[in-house]
Parts: sequence; structure tokens; C-alpha cells
Amino acid sequence: MPMSAAEIEALIKAGLPDAQVTVEDLRGDGDHYAATVVSAAFKGKTRVQQHQMVYAALQGRMGGALHALALQTSPPQD
Repeated sequence: MPMSAAEIEALIKAGLPDAQVTVEDLRGDGDHYAATVVSAAFKGKTRVQQHQMVYAALQGRMGGALHALALQTSPPQD
């Protein structure tokens, strides 16, 4: 069963409480999303580490209930 953009956003915010999250359904099919995540928790982390943090927040749903997620992550700009 596909996930909604709201579910994805809620999971990311639960795992990264300070995060500013924008989720877009790329195809309108509930399977292909793009997310932009900005969190202070990303400061000093590599892009790979940032993405791993988002995947961890998704609690194993990536590749299952969530088929495809294009990620853009960054710490807040000072």
C-alpha cells in the first residue's frame, strides 16, 4: 500500500523533530516522491550520513511501502 506525502513528512519529523520537510508526489501515483529536508542535526554530516538519517526516520519503509524517494538534505543556512 503506497504511503501519502503526509505520512512521509510525519515520519521524518518524528525522527528529526527540528526538520523543515517538504514532500512532493512526483507522478501522482503515491509511489514516487521527492523530499527536501533541512535539519540542524545534519550539521557536520556528509550527504550520505544525512540521507541515512532520513532513511532511519522512515523506519524501514524505504523500498517497501515507499518505492522511490529523491532526497535533498542540508543543515539550515546561517
